[in-house]
Amino acid sequence: MTDTSVSATGFLGLGVMGQPMALNLVRAGTPLVVWNRSPERCMPLQAAGAEVAATPTEVFSRTHSVILMLVDEAATDAVLGRGTSDFPQLVAGRTLIVTSSTTPEYSRALAADIQAHGGKYVEAPVSGSRVPAEQGALVGMLAGDQTVVEAVRPLLRPVCCETVYCGPVGHALQMKFAVNLYLNVMLAGLAEAAHFAQRQGLDLRQFQAVLNAGPMASSVSRVKVAKLAARDFSVQAAMSDAFKSASMISAAASNSGTAAPLIALTRALLGETVALGASREDMIAVVRALEARTAAGQDAALVGDVRQRGPLEVEE
Repeated sequence: MTDTSVSATGFLGLGVMGQPMALNLVRAGTPLVVWNRSPERCMPLQAAGAEVAATPTEVFSRTHSVILMLVDEAATDAVLGRGTSDFPQLVAGRTLIVTSSTTPEYSRALAADIQAHGGKYVEAPVSGSRVPAEQGALVGMLAGDQTVVEAVRPLLRPVCCETVYCGPVGHALQMKFAVNLYLNVMLAGLAEAAHFAQRQGLDLRQFQAVLNAGPMASSVSRVKVAKLAARDFSVQAAMSDAFKSASMISAAASNSGTAAPLIALTRALLGETVALGASREDMIAVVRALEARTAAGQDAALVGDVRQRGPLEVEE
């Protein structure tokens, strides 16, 4: 069992991403104290040598740096006791490294509250899904006081193959929005291409071979096209998380007056997929929304309408 009496780090949230991240830390020799709302998620960490705490308060009482990978803003506030008398004593004198995906506005407000009570804050969202998390190959985007960021950067080495300093709090999350805009649109495009190929009577294994051999192939596309060909929608990056991400990106674009039509369309497709009951499937299951549209004749009707009206009349 790892000795947590010296320089222990806390880790809160052992979901699809958090569990492999925490495992990489403890396997690298980081003394770790972990907590998760569902205790069974702690068992692999305990087997690897981490200490398991009964409550978040116990994690804070035994550590000076705490990594949070929680599902959303409400869960983060609840775990920290934000707005209650518990919050100041939890955060005082500690560094909180928040890897969860939240809005930049929330992150700035949380940072201000933590700093007001004598704590330090690092915004540290990551780019990657379950497999890169397992491989320690996530990309970390870091924001906050640069001195504090540099102090925690070595802690993240077992988790991230690269960490990039993005500036003040808020900028790392905005960077993740930009990266995820590309990711979400790209995977929706891949799903549409596979759906198109299948509708033309083509073999998806042959489509996979051609795509993988060409210049558009990437580590992401290779994994996702294989899942499409095998009809394997087991979760690597959950559909519900992709929809949440696309929604936050669309809102940020709207609030800043930025034209972002592709993410708006992708968000609609992701939302349709969630409505089909696929919220806990992998995000490549967005192909289900395309299949549903085809079955309903929606896209065929749109194509016919465009042909009749002409290309300059498409926008209303």
